[in-house]
Amino acid sequence: MLASLFLAATMAPSSPPNVVIVFTDDQGYGDLGCFGAKGFSTPNVDRLAKDGIRFTDFHVSQPVCSASRCSILTGCYANRLGIHGALGPNARHGLHADETTIAEVLKPKGYATGIVGKWHLGHHPQFLPRRQGFDSYFGLPYSNDMWPHHPEAKAGYPKLPLFENDTIVDDDVTAADQATLTARYTERAVRFIQANKAKPFFLYVAHSMPHVPLFPGEKFKGSSKQGTYGDVIQEIDWSVGEILKTLDEHDLAKNTLVIFTTDNGPWLSYGNHAGSAGALREGKGTVWEGGVRVPFVARWPGVVPAGAVCREPAMTIDLLPTIAKFAGAELPKAKIDGMDIGALLKNEPNAKSPQEAYWHYYGTGELQAVRSGKWKLMLPHTYRTMADQKDGADGTPGRYRQGNRAENQISGLDTDMGEAKNVAAASPGEVKW
Repeated sequence: MLASLFLAATMAPSSPPNVVIVFTDDQGYGDLGCFGAKGFSTPNVDRLAKDGIRFTDFHVSQPVCSASRCSILTGCYANRLGIHGALGPNARHGLHADETTIAEVLKPKGYATGIVGKWHLGHHPQFLPRRQGFDSYFGLPYSNDMWPHHPEAKAGYPKLPLFENDTIVDDDVTAADQATLTARYTERAVRFIQANKAKPFFLYVAHSMPHVPLFPGEKFKGSSKQGTYGDVIQEIDWSVGEILKTLDEHDLAKNTLVIFTTDNGPWLSYGNHAGSAGALREGKGTVWEGGVRVPFVARWPGVVPAGAVCREPAMTIDLLPTIAKFAGAELPKAKIDGMDIGALLKNEPNAKSPQEAYWHYYGTGELQAVRSGKWKLMLPHTYRTMADQKDGADGTPGRYRQGNRAENQISGLDTDMGEAKNVAAASPGEVKW
């Protein structure tokens, strides 16, 4: 009994934690060493997993940029807030100021808040990060392929801007500039930590890559066996290492929750410039597991046990209420969809997902899949696939064809994570509305 009480005391945080979320773009489930990556190494993220916890069944709400970012920051299914797909330079809308982000949840508790990297929730002044609770912002307003230099650029794409807070500091980001983005984001992240080391802080590092076009920094070109994609991942891993080193240098690691995850699965049409979904089916732009199941690792020494693995389902919508609970902050007044997964992060005995089901929407809000426990229901819909198609290469994409899910499919993901078998006929009682 005394031993249990002592363990509980040592696992309890003494003050509100610092929070660092590293959120990459289009990085697949199989694109970390601790998730089986081949052809490149990720020692710093692997160190996070070794010193903390790895979730093997973590999901995004939608397999696309803006919607996914909306969910991680607000704790809501993106369609609840009217955010669908990937907002382009011609979009007139964004995340409404009345919505509440993690940054706005933490501000009343005295947190400094900063974002470096890709925003993609509206590029007009009223939608920028400083209107959503962030003290500082440095990065791109949307995806790095939304520029006139991309092979697949749509007619009318303007020059790609780089923002410092609310001001455009470079109105024409070039290929040479893109090769410096990961390093510049990292420098800003390190400076943010150093400047706010005396108070609690929330840092959101949203890397522009490995979304295409791929531009590794000069020091990382040719550094991996997998080519340009591997080089980019290894530079992102270096970035994580610099953040961890800064936390160590300022004695902040012991009270900092560090999370690494990504916004959706790999953009498979790009072939050797795309990542891997591992054993999962399909990728970005689909609600098959390869599109919505993503790698997730977290570390918080003394609270998150080292070397732990969580196999329970969880989702990005659950991060806001979890972080709020850790910080002693109030939840948003408006309804959110996420639930506290602190018990899962702390690897408490017999901890279960707090959600009865997770819902996957896509397109303009179409419900396409439902996850409950080990079961996943795929509803009838069309989806894009590269099956039997020629892969793209070296930055030029291949062409998707349309697949068709004409009937309900039920998969037992505990034994069929590749969703190869439809057990709906054998399990008619599993679908109930």
